[in-house]
Amino acid sequence: MISLHAARDMMTPLELMERHLEEGARLRRLFWGEAAPLVRQAAHSMAVGLAAGGRLFLCGNDGGLLAARQMFSLLTGRFQLDRPALPAVLLPEDSAPPYGGQDAFARQIEALGAAGDMLLLFSPSDPCPALLAAAEAARRREMAVTAFSGEREGGLSAHSDILLRVPHALPALVQEIHMAAGHLVCRLIDYYLFENPAALRPAAATA
Repeated sequence: MISLHAARDMMTPLELMERHLEEGARLRRLFWGEAAPLVRQAAHSMAVGLAAGGRLFLCGNDGGLLAARQMFSLLTGRFQLDRPALPAVLLPEDSAPPYGGQDAFARQIEALGAAGDMLLLFSPSDPCPALLAAAEAARRREMAVTAFSGEREGGLSAHSDILLRVPHALPALVQEIHMAAGHLVCRLIDYYLFENPAALRPAAATA
């Protein structure tokens, strides 16, 4: 039972909403102020790989699986441009029996991945062993690895070419940033592939 004193100190629904929105806005400014060049670099690298015939593999843990699914649907469907479907592969966590658990993603990468392909990971909470194993398997296959993490990246930096870390411990707020970043990566991939393909040249990597 909640005491009268605790009830007096409890925030109202509007106050809860305001606190969440204010913290989300602060985190959004903090992340993009630091990570925008890295997001651009990641999108450019993915566009170069796709243009060369590579495929983009996606996976995530917890809420990160939702971000991976959304980006997969945007790449194979469409984001804003009416353009051809792009070769993306979603790695569901439960589709590799009997090698589930830690090897759920890694076995699929070993079976399907090749040099020139890319792996994109989403981990809004502590990275699970399956994500770390996936990153290791991708590096063995000479695949480029980009990872989105929360405050604790849990070793992803050692196995990623690009790590985009959201400096917050609350997975819900981290996931909001990951979803927005996924939208912008899709937008920039479309830009590089279909609006300004000249920017795919190595000398234009910062364009």
